[in-house]
Amino acid sequence: MTEPSKICELCISSGGELVWGNTLCHVASIADPDYPGFCRVILNRHELEMTDLKEDEQQEMMRVVFAVEATLRKLLNPDKINLASLGNMTPHVHWHVIPRWHEDRCFPNPIWGSGQRTIISIPAAIETVRLKEALADLLGEPMAASRRCL
Repeated sequence: MTEPSKICELCISSGGELVWGNTLCHVASIADPDYPGFCRVILNRHELEMTDLKEDEQQEMMRVVFAVEATLRKLLNPDKINLASLGNMTPHVHWHVIPRWHEDRCFPNPIWGSGQRTIISIPAAIETVRLKEALADLLGEPMAASRRCL
């Protein structure tokens, strides 16, 4: 395991509202009114890169990322889903799963870019209970997460 940074945000917090988890990773919903449905899939221990994980862990992590994508597509019907694993600001393995709409603030640019418009017309935030239920249907019931980097 890579030594966690003393200020790694994802080692000291859940990274959002917990909506699903297992011993490897968890899914956190991000409360961003400009991007309803924005979720992160976060490794439960501190590692820098996907290649630091064992092959079966890499596959499991991506299975969860794809399940979150499928769930958000079903529940929100966005124009596009963005998947991103950057880690430049927070060097801890995690994936952003971001529903996008042609009318959202930054489309077609990344959400971290300059806004293209101030008036937006996008769906309301998804109810957390619906997201939790849909993820449990695809991934199974959540287990207690083992957050080894805390």
